[in-house]
Amino acid sequence: MDGNGRWAQGRGKLRWEGHAEGARAVRRALEAVGEMGIPYLTLYAFSVNNWSRPRMEVEALMRLLTRFARKEQAELIQKGVRVQLVGTPEDLPGATRRAVEHLVEATSGGTRTTLSLALSYGGRHDLARAARRMAEQVALGRLDPKDVSESLLRKYLSTHDLPDVDLLIRTGGESRVSDFLLFEAAYAELSFLPVMWPDFDETHLSAAVERYQGIERRFGLTGDQIAHGARIDD
Repeated sequence: MDGNGRWAQGRGKLRWEGHAEGARAVRRALEAVGEMGIPYLTLYAFSVNNWSRPRMEVEALMRLLTRFARKEQAELIQKGVRVQLVGTPEDLPGATRRAVEHLVEATSGGTRTTLSLALSYGGRHDLARAARRMAEQVALGRLDPKDVSESLLRKYLSTHDLPDVDLLIRTGGESRVSDFLLFEAAYAELSFLPVMWPDFDETHLSAAVERYQGIERRFGLTGDQIAHGARIDD
């Protein structure tokens, strides 16, 4: 969800005001995916590298996240949205962590849409942590190195409950994934949009999904193989 700060600065506002406007774009996106029947939405809310931003901006982001968790809870429950966390949410300040964890618990019964918030997240960080946990199991004699596989690695990632990414959208005009879901997005279709996140709406989402629907997804196979029902087994 890139471009909040630049959106604000371009309008003579403070950066945190851009993040506040970005929260409204989150609501629009969540409503749109629900209407379109998209079962999973993962938002890169705060990266491990974002801790290095100016202290006042980080504190403002944490307050916004706390407010979102408290204010949106009732509506998320009503809309059947289940919230879960990926990354290392234990790094968050106490009040923010408690607010998002309470949101996760309160929305656990949602069955319409799974909203995953990537908090203190980094793809490399998540992979390294998973590798470390597997190494610990090997050291304890509970895991044979020969049994390490992609499917096993997936179980140690914070995203283990999520399917692979189909479509990855980045706003803000940058053409990079910035350490987001590196393992999970290996075969994702990428959409880089010039629009800043606070201006992102259902029109942009619908256009990105429409482009995605027009792409033949081959996963290393040929078009003829896909046409004749070939499949890839894990």
